[in-house]
Amino acid sequence: GNTHRSEFCIDKLYSPDSSTGRLGLLELRAFEMPPHARMSVAQQLLLRALVARFWKEPYRAPVTRWGTELHDRFLLPTFIQMDFADIMAEMRQAGYGFDDAWFAPHFEFRFPLVGEVQSRGIELTLRNALEPWHVMGEEGAIGGTVRFVDSSVERLQVRATGMSDDRFLLAVNGRTLPLQPTGTVGEHVAGVRYRAWQPPSCLHPTIPPHAPLVFDLVDTWTGRSLGGCQYHVSHPGGRSFETFPINAFEAESRRLARFFRMGHTPGEPQVKVSPVEREFPFTLDLRR
Repeated sequence: GNTHRSEFCIDKLYSPDSSTGRLGLLELRAFEMPPHARMSVAQQLLLRALVARFWKEPYRAPVTRWGTELHDRFLLPTFIQMDFADIMAEMRQAGYGFDDAWFAPHFEFRFPLVGEVQSRGIELTLRNALEPWHVMGEEGAIGGTVRFVDSSVERLQVRATGMSDDRFLLAVNGRTLPLQPTGTVGEHVAGVRYRAWQPPSCLHPTIPPHAPLVFDLVDTWTGRSLGGCQYHVSHPGGRSFETFPINAFEAESRRLARFFRMGHTPGEPQVKVSPVEREFPFTLDLRR
C-alpha cells in the first residue's frame, strides 16, 4: 500500500538519481504536529530514548495480533492512556526517567474534554476519541480528478463512574451503550460512532446526521430517565464562526457552548437495547 500511511516508512534505499538517494531513511509516521515546541521536544525525546533502548536491548517479546481491537478499544482515550502508561513504566524500568505528566498536554490536546454531568451518584464524562477517515474513490472535477475524504463520521468516548450493572442503563438517542469495565470498580467506558454532518461525497449518503446526541441515564427499576446531557456537533443556535479561535481558551469556550447538562429525554423513554457487536464490543455505531 501507500507508505505514507504506515507508522514505519523505510525509504531512499536505492534511488538512481544521486548517491544521497541511496543512504536509507527510516520515517516514523502517524505523528501529529503539536501546537507547542515543548510538546514536540517531548515527542522527540521519547523517540530517541526508544531507539537507544531497543539498540541496547532488542524487543524480543511475541507480537500481539490485536485484530479489530485497533479500531475499537485503542481508539478510546482511556485505553490509549493506559497503554501509554505501560510504556512509560517500561522505560523507567529500563533506566530512562520518563514521567507520565510530560505527555499530559498531548492527551488533553488530542482528546479534549466535551463535558461532565452528575446524576444519582453517577458521573458521565464525554471526550473526543479517534476516528479514522476513509478515502473515497476518484471523482471527476474541474482540472482533473479528486479523492474526497469522508470526514463526516466522528467518535466520542463516554466514561461512567459509579454505575450499577443491574439497575442503570446509559442510552444515546434511544439506544443503549455497550459499557465495558476499565479495571477500576464502578468505572465503565464506551465509544459512540455517529455521523456529524452530511457532505456531498461520503460513505452511506442516505444516512442522515445523528446530531444532537442525547444521553439518558435510565433507571430500569422505574423505567424513567434520571438525567443526562446533550452534545451538539455545531453551535446549537446555528452560528457559523468565520475565524479560527485565537487561543485555547476560545476553542474551549466554543466546545462548552455545544454541551448542555440538560435536555435528556423526559418521562419514560423508549430505549432500544443494542446487541453487543462481537468484533467491536466497545463501540456503538449509530449508523447501523
